[in-house]
Amino acid sequence: MKLTSSAGLHGSITVPGDKSISHRAVMFGALADGDTHISGFLMGEDCLSTIDCLRKMGVSIDLSEQAVVVHGAGLHGLKAPAGPLYTGNSGTTTRLLSGILAAQPFPSTLTGDASIEKRPMGRIITPLREMGADIDGREGKFCPLSIRPAALHGITYHMPVASAQLKSAILLAGLYADGPTTVIEPAPSRDHTERMLRALGVQAESDGCRVTLHAPLSLHASDIEIPGDISSAAFFLVAGAIIPGSEITVRNVGINPTRDGVVEALHAMGANLTISNLRQGAEPAADLTIRSSELHGIEISGALIPRLIDELPVLAVAAAFAQGETVIRDAQELKVKESNRIAAMVRELTRAGADCTETADGMIIRGGQPLHGAAFESWSDHRVAMSMAVCALAAAGESEIVNPEVVSISYPGFFNALQTIGG
Repeated sequence: MKLTSSAGLHGSITVPGDKSISHRAVMFGALADGDTHISGFLMGEDCLSTIDCLRKMGVSIDLSEQAVVVHGAGLHGLKAPAGPLYTGNSGTTTRLLSGILAAQPFPSTLTGDASIEKRPMGRIITPLREMGADIDGREGKFCPLSIRPAALHGITYHMPVASAQLKSAILLAGLYADGPTTVIEPAPSRDHTERMLRALGVQAESDGCRVTLHAPLSLHASDIEIPGDISSAAFFLVAGAIIPGSEITVRNVGINPTRDGVVEALHAMGANLTISNLRQGAEPAADLTIRSSELHGIEISGALIPRLIDELPVLAVAAAFAQGETVIRDAQELKVKESNRIAAMVRELTRAGADCTETADGMIIRGGQPLHGAAFESWSDHRVAMSMAVCALAAAGESEIVNPEVVSISYPGFFNALQTIGG
């Protein structure tokens, strides 16, 4: 993919539905009694992997351009798959399904692509075993995961990291436990699972960093409207902020308070970002308008990190074009995503002439110097590829991105969307 420096981006766009909510919507719909109609579902490769796994367990799911309809099998209605369940590149599919499969009356195997087989699964194996699950992985902590039938009991689990995937795996297993299940996080992570559970009639009580779930007799199907993914919107927000003469509105973006850290960070950097047309609901949404402005460096750390973990790669791009120093710390979780995103972003920004340094838990970026086009690697990581596309449009000259099709994991139409606003 070749990109050239942009003279300004203008227009109004919508981004695909939230990836995290899309995964959960089809999973909970599969476990519910009745039909779940889902609008705004993300037709990206990761979410389609979730649908494929559920279909292999006997769940009927209809896809159309307008909606996804899940014909629920019920809490105890899943069937044994004929072979291993392949989750592709999706960590969410792998970890959340582990919680569901731990309680099923049939054995199962979860496997994925080369990236998934390198990602840490020990963090879910440990609490699931505490609940009574019979689960193990390659070398004790990697996929493939082998899961055998077992009776589960409720536990109180202090999570070592703030991770919505880990929290959700435990809560999903808790749907089948013989007592209450409580998870306690070091900092709040995204709460889509808790919100959706409550919408389906499950008693899930949240109190700060503590969530307690009481196993229900059943889940009641409910229609789900998915807002645009703020992680996808972030690429356009940063592009609009750093490319002079730009003004972009991204409509109907989810601004769940456990996910809106990118808005807070951009405001702190001095971005001209406004929120309008706020709509409250199970998942709040709004229109976000960004206008180009001069940014300055900040520190991004602490409790803010779980609220913008997926947006840190593109915020690193913003930092490279900001005046002064930006420090990202407490973000070691970036090392175990689809790629080591700390190493990836430092390497690729350096190719463009940025002054940045990798640290044990983040990076230091000394911004404000002109960047130039370069040949960028995607690292087979959709967020790295899209982040470097934003960098390429703001840098001088021409750039290219190798393996750009990896964006289809979360945003199949990303490059087309860039073109519609002048990229």
